[in-house]
Amino acid sequence: MDQLAAMRAFVRVVEAGSFTRAAISLDTPKPTVTKLIQTLEQHLRTKLLNRTTRRVTVTPDGAAYYERAVQLIADIDELDGSMTAAQTRPKGKLRIDMSGAVAQLIILPALPKFFETYPDIQIDLGVSDRVTDLIGENVDCVLRAGELLDQSLIARKLSDMPMITCAAPSYLARMGEPKHPDELEGGHQLVNFFSLRTGRIVCLDFMRGNEHLEIEGRHKVTLNEGTSYVSALVAGLGIGQSPKFMVDAYLATGQLKPILPDWAVSPLPLHVVYPPNRHLSNKLRVFVDWVAGLFAGGAVPVIQGRI
Repeated sequence: MDQLAAMRAFVRVVEAGSFTRAAISLDTPKPTVTKLIQTLEQHLRTKLLNRTTRRVTVTPDGAAYYERAVQLIADIDELDGSMTAAQTRPKGKLRIDMSGAVAQLIILPALPKFFETYPDIQIDLGVSDRVTDLIGENVDCVLRAGELLDQSLIARKLSDMPMITCAAPSYLARMGEPKHPDELEGGHQLVNFFSLRTGRIVCLDFMRGNEHLEIEGRHKVTLNEGTSYVSALVAGLGIGQSPKFMVDAYLATGQLKPILPDWAVSPLPLHVVYPPNRHLSNKLRVFVDWVAGLFAGGAVPVIQGRI
């Protein structure tokens, strides 16, 4: 029996919650994964998993074995990495998730330089604003903005990102330009954004001196994806707050106009996040360092927003 392969298969089944998803993430036939788990249980003389037609659950012995197996696999990967890192270039596949705006405007334009330095790394990039299950989906890391809700994840802060309040000239010609955030409560139309992580509408946020206002206001459209949100603003559907890097081009052409310039918006942090029970492989380490360098070196705009 290849016990290490069996341990890796067992860990993936536990994390993915099914043999099918584990087999896909391991790029291994499902019968092979099943056989590895059966052989491991026979070797240990205990049942690690309870299987039904609908779900897979961990037995008490399986839970205890999982905790030790994760640590052992991480130690082995770290040992292998320390022996080979100085002799070989980082290589292999990375699964990374981020929002469409960050991917299109920041990461993708800079990736050619990354691949010049690390030609043996392949990136599978998931682009969406949905909530990603890093462990269950076997994702190496994600870029997330805002306060982290899952404190079990490991996060490296990349930047604090400024927002801007704006609207289309067509909207302002129709409804007038507000002079104070209070006017947004009744006399104006907002474009609202709701968070996929919380399911709640994100209020417009205003600060001036010691004043801090949160405005929800009236709206006809609410969106949960950043680039579509900006499109709604450009279409004149209302007033909103957007990451500045996403609307700079529209501000330059006059398709959007900044409003309420005396009122600031609270900055939000942008993090690169990865699971706590995964060894930070050499390939992932160089990607994380590269992304951090993009922001620290000023190679991209300082950004912020619901991404």
